[in-house]
Amino acid sequence: MIRRILITAGAIALLGAPLHAQTGLPLGTSAPDARVLTVDGKPAQLARYVAKGKPTLIEFWATWCPNCKALEPRMSAAAKKYAGKVALVGVAVGVNQSAELVRRYAAKHSLPLTVVYDRDGDAADKYDVPATSYIVVLDKAGKVVYTGVGSEQDIEAAIRKAL
Repeated sequence: MIRRILITAGAIALLGAPLHAQTGLPLGTSAPDARVLTVDGKPAQLARYVAKGKPTLIEFWATWCPNCKALEPRMSAAAKKYAGKVALVGVAVGVNQSAELVRRYAAKHSLPLTVVYDRDGDAADKYDVPATSYIVVLDKAGKVVYTGVGSEQDIEAAIRKAL
């Protein structure tokens, strides 16, 4: 009975929390580096894709994630509006994925992101990723100015925090 009450209380607390609330990396921290793979399966470092001297938006996503799919139009709009001013990076998480599957999905859906694959979960661990659709926005100095999760994130407002 006590366990059921605790679970219910936890569920009520979660229902009241906004989907875009601060989560994951603390604001103001420096973006960590992490081991990832290119969509061709070659080893790479995530820091290679973080723009030096301009803001960077990083989305942790998956091909099977409905929240990520819902964010695609907002990501495309941001890519058009901030072309050359903001780097957009997509880190595909390793659950039920492969570099080839990620590559095909990104091409088929014309994702406006530089896509890398986090096969071993190193990036997810270092960025303290709570779920797919997790977005981190870094300012020009590589400091975290926004984190959020869910399909209702205001990508536009998040990027403005970094400009």
